[in-house]
Amino acid sequence: MAGALPVLANEGGLSRYLDEIRKFPMLDPAEEFMLAKRWREHGDSEAAHKLVTSHLRLVAKIAMGYRGYGLPISEVVSEGNVGLMQAIKRFEPDKGFRLATYAMWWIKAAIQEYILRSWSLVKMGTTANQKKLFFNLRKAKSRISALDEGDLRPDQVKEIATRLGVTEQDVVDMNRRLGGDASLNAPLREEGEGEWQDWLVDGSASQETILAAEEEGQNRLAALREALGVLNERERRIFEARRLSDDPITLEDLSTEFGVSRERVRQIEVRAFEKVQDAVKKNIAVIEAAPGRPRELTDARAG
Repeated sequence: MAGALPVLANEGGLSRYLDEIRKFPMLDPAEEFMLAKRWREHGDSEAAHKLVTSHLRLVAKIAMGYRGYGLPISEVVSEGNVGLMQAIKRFEPDKGFRLATYAMWWIKAAIQEYILRSWSLVKMGTTANQKKLFFNLRKAKSRISALDEGDLRPDQVKEIATRLGVTEQDVVDMNRRLGGDASLNAPLREEGEGEWQDWLVDGSASQETILAAEEEGQNRLAALREALGVLNERERRIFEARRLSDDPITLEDLSTEFGVSRERVRQIEVRAFEKVQDAVKKNIAVIEAAPGRPRELTDARAG
């Protein structure tokens, strides 16, 4: 999209930025439709630029509604502008509604995703309900005068869950997470003796276990590569296309490729799998019986 856009460099430049974007003219429905058609059908970057600049005020207005999350308003506006551009790329003027109506949802989505990424070190929302809670819990608490820090009372949890259409456990979890990130170096007691990190248990696997697992994976991969040698060219093609591909080819496509029925392709696939399975077992047995295999790795597999 051609043309430079005004930039909100920092919080102090907000007034100047708002003055700049007010200079861009608003579009009437006919002009908006014409510009959108030119952009969609001919890739007219100048038309796209006019669509963007005429809606910068909408982005700013929406962004102001998210100033309570402690993030730089310049970043919030910038993310909103990205959402606006995404909306313009996908806008279909022939459907009969205005760009502002369509773009509003893209702008909000872009801003909310930025807030969820930035507000906490812990990812705040992964499901639709969690995102709804994140952006509506404070408002819901305010309505029932539950603004105290700490856990909500059971009756408050129940009322908020009902209002927002989520589970009570979701409300409890999000309320605790909204308490903010805590430092692992924070003292356990006011006296300063000991830190929270002192009580953390490392649940990760030991280096010996990791090494054993890595070697086992390498052995299995080597055994599989060796086992593929027992297949003829057609069997290998069908086996790899059906069992080893991230995007498996359909039986229909393979039947066309080889000029046989789908059922015949399925039979070849099953037979090839059985042959590879038998060969892999034999190859792994040979590898594990080879001299020089570290005893601790064998013990780790046995355990």
